Amino acid sequence: MRTKVICAGLALGVAMTATGANAQSGELTIWSWNIAASSLESVIEGFNAQYPDVSVTVEDLGNQQVFDRLLAGCAAGGSGLPDIVSIENHEAEIFWAQFPDCFVDLKTLGYTDEIASGFPDFKRTELEVGDAAYAMPWDSGPVVMFYRRDFYENAGVDPASISTWDDFIAAGQAVMEANPGVVMAQADLNGDTEWFRMLANEQGCGYFAQDGSAITVAQPGCVAALEKVGEMVNGGLITAADWNEKIQSNNAGTVASQLYGGWYEGTIRSTAPEDQNGLWGVYVMPSMTEDGPHAANLGGSSLAITSASDNPEAAWAYVNYTLGTNEGQVTMLREYGLVPSLLSALDDPYVNEPLPFWGDQAVWVDILGTLENVVPSRGTPFFGDADGVMRSVQTQYLNGGYESAQAALEDAANQIALVTGLPIAN
Repeated sequence: MRTKVICAGLALGVAMTATGANAQSGELTIWSWNIAASSLESVIEGFNAQYPDVSVTVEDLGNQQVFDRLLAGCAAGGSGLPDIVSIENHEAEIFWAQFPDCFVDLKTLGYTDEIASGFPDFKRTELEVGDAAYAMPWDSGPVVMFYRRDFYENAGVDPASISTWDDFIAAGQAVMEANPGVVMAQADLNGDTEWFRMLANEQGCGYFAQDGSAITVAQPGCVAALEKVGEMVNGGLITAADWNEKIQSNNAGTVASQLYGGWYEGTIRSTAPEDQNGLWGVYVMPSMTEDGPHAANLGGSSLAITSASDNPEAAWAYVNYTLGTNEGQVTMLREYGLVPSLLSALDDPYVNEPLPFWGDQAVWVDILGTLENVVPSRGTPFFGDADGVMRSVQTQYLNGGYESAQAALEDAANQIALVTGLPIAN
């Protein structure tokens, strides 16, 4: 698989050199947010080495602003939209369902099946509708456990011994006992369903079936996920913390582990105080059983070209360089920890480098090594509706409002069915 992708990448590189930066010129504007916006800026120098006559401007609008302004712009027939826009995968189908004419089918610009095959299926499932591809996969969020080496060592806990979530619970009890004032992990229990979705995806379950035709949130894999989250919360191993509170806890040394998508590597590394260099490490997420899966995805985005663009060919040249080449993807990985979805990036020398901040662990080998094992999880146009229901149900469940996780998720499924009109899978 990787050999074929590398050969395709080399052929693409030769073609780009041969046609050169053949005459692409003009100005491009991109909407994005936060570290993603900074990452897009970081590749401009390399892009301009091949396309010197294309000027690229990245506007950091913030995540919600990009979503809201893109919806408004598409509703207004493309008015005020940029050439290129960042779209989160789980929200992508909201746009394709309502405004497919707002975006260029990338296959009309050169996004071939061969290029597309260089990305894992789970990253493409929400971006392609029938024969059209409305966006190109960007970063992904292969889930791993980020942990404090010193806290684990104080408790005599070897991360390599943590295979199951029960192992994690036992390790957490030891870690918290050996490190007073330190909690094993944190989750945004009041504002997000992150832990539930990560554990459910690991078990091959999500809100909807992979073809988007039915509601599957009450299936066994999701039930096991909610039960395990509840067990860890009620056992005191996981406490509530939002995004900013987690960073504060990381920096204050009051949390031992954070379960997140691989993109969190850049967040920890860029915000941690200097005295934490070498104290952090990474290990694969535990599973429900000894022989269970150890891979999931949380988050990740794509780049789309709007139909409002006056220069779609130059926009495609930028998107294809940024996302379709190791050079573009690994630049963003190195600078800002944006996890590439491009499978050939696994073979880039940087991935195998030991990183001092992470105790000389080659963390990208462990993080990216799970990509091909992630089960696709379909967002559908109804993701926001389903997640809103699940946030409420999760809160009630954790507060003892249901007799079981099965009952909680059956209620969630019924509520989602009322909102979406979709049937509940048997």
